[in-house]
Amino acid sequence: MTITGQKAAELLPVFNINGDLKEIFPITNGNINQTYDISVDINGKEKHFVLQDINVFVFKNPRQIMKNIELITTHIASKLEKNGDDRNKVMHFLYTGEGKNYFEDGEGFFRISEFVPESVTYNSCDDLNILRSAGKAFGNFQVMLSDFDASKLFETIPDFHNTRKRFDTFFAHVKEDCCGRVLSVAEEISQIENLYSPAVLLNRLLDEKKLPLRVTHNDTKINNIIFDKYTNEAKTVIDLDTVMPGLVAHDFGDAIRFAANKVAEDSPDFSDVSLDMDRFEAFAQGFVGELKDSLNRTEIETMATGAFTMTAELAVRFLDDYITGDKYFKTLYAEHNLVRAKNQIKLAYDMLDKLERMNDIIYKIAE
Repeated sequence: MTITGQKAAELLPVFNINGDLKEIFPITNGNINQTYDISVDINGKEKHFVLQDINVFVFKNPRQIMKNIELITTHIASKLEKNGDDRNKVMHFLYTGEGKNYFEDGEGFFRISEFVPESVTYNSCDDLNILRSAGKAFGNFQVMLSDFDASKLFETIPDFHNTRKRFDTFFAHVKEDCCGRVLSVAEEISQIENLYSPAVLLNRLLDEKKLPLRVTHNDTKINNIIFDKYTNEAKTVIDLDTVMPGLVAHDFGDAIRFAANKVAEDSPDFSDVSLDMDRFEAFAQGFVGELKDSLNRTEIETMATGAFTMTAELAVRFLDDYITGDKYFKTLYAEHNLVRAKNQIKLAYDMLDKLERMNDIIYKIAE
């Protein structure tokens, strides 16, 4: 639902915010939840919060999501405090009078987090220092959770990054053709079929127990990091809905897919779609540099493959959503998901061509 000013004002006392709503602004980052920046007058001082309505079509078990978030943020916060570090380096959600970090009614499933002051986010970025800082932030996120018992976490979206299953589901939907769109995307379907074998390599290695499951973020786009407005140092990792056990290459790969593409992931200018190797190296320096001491050899050898795998997987997800009626991702126009899919298909093939160069960079950083 679209959250109105009236609804936002009604939610303030629920989350123990004693003030008057001044303004509400939609935040358009992200394709899933409805997100707003709300400003509140508290005793004459303006304070900002982030209000969200969770998309329960996508997240079938939102209570499990909020339990996961509570567990991991508490774990990280306790380590920060123990080390004398800033507790605000981890997200903080407000609690209701009933002790819940969410509120649900017939209109939606709501949560409110504290707005990080003097901060900025980026949907895209050419600054290599910012990308390096982003890589370090996501790498450190895994380091902070390296001693967390992953068995405590709910798998909030089963098989979220199960690439093999994403492909198999897509092929089944192609046969069903529920919306009559398959014939118009025959070329893209053929291109995806050719990506299948290299894309499921990580699945095979996981089955063979050569890759360990870690607590991973699973949505490592650069706009899921809040940066200091003045120094551009990463302040905190946000959007924790998909934190689950996963592969380190998935986190690295999704970040590269998003940040190192020379154009936005939904750009219709496919001629410019390609992997920027300078951006790739900058992010890798931060991410792999932070984690290298805890990675096994197979993880290092497949880190770059993760970038290709995640790009191919998202190409499948975008095209799958298109042929089944655009139910998952928010779209701004009729063929938005198709444009996204074509973009990611082009990027996946470019990554395959550059895989050897990508591996050389990873090995150099890890050694």
